[in-house]
Amino acid sequence: MENLIYNYHIEEPPRYEIIEGVKLFMSPSPNFGHGSIVGNLITIFNNYFWENGRGRVIGDNIDVHLPDGSLFMPDLTVICDFNIIKYNDTIYGVPDLVVEVLSRSTMNKDIGKKKDAYERNGVKEYWIINPWIKSIEVYHNIDGKFNLDYVYQIYPPEELKRLTEEERADIKYEIKVSLFDDLIVDIHKVFMFID
Repeated sequence: MENLIYNYHIEEPPRYEIIEGVKLFMSPSPNFGHGSIVGNLITIFNNYFWENGRGRVIGDNIDVHLPDGSLFMPDLTVICDFNIIKYNDTIYGVPDLVVEVLSRSTMNKDIGKKKDAYERNGVKEYWIINPWIKSIEVYHNIDGKFNLDYVYQIYPPEELKRLTEEERADIKYEIKVSLFDDLIVDIHKVFMFID
């Protein structure tokens, strides 16, 4: 009997991104934790959009063609202007919010060249999620430059004990999404089911 899974992966076209005119091939598929974080975010955003009809959220593997020629497949893309979706499966233009979940093989691109390209092309909000320390860096694009809004993090109990009362009081666990007046994301839900 033929191994169909094996043949599927051989015949599958290679996935790639383009950064500064250079084609870079994608790494293997993400792991369970990575996929869970993306799935949790899709649920959070979809629940909001279903009630408000104010945007769309798209998970892994959709091509995003930016005006400068960059081509990315972000882990999560939020768009408010549906006119940038072409042919029902590709985005040509600038998403409003992009999320990248770090993996060891792609993290340097996510925090370097990809972040620079998203900034240069006018992405309004960019999140970098570190699944190992359960943190989310949130950047807002102000006058063409990404400014770090805050680093949200779930601290292990032993680390919380070492913080002063004042430091513990300064910890934020809810992200106010800048695109919408009333969308708050609880980071505990983002990291739900992540060990």
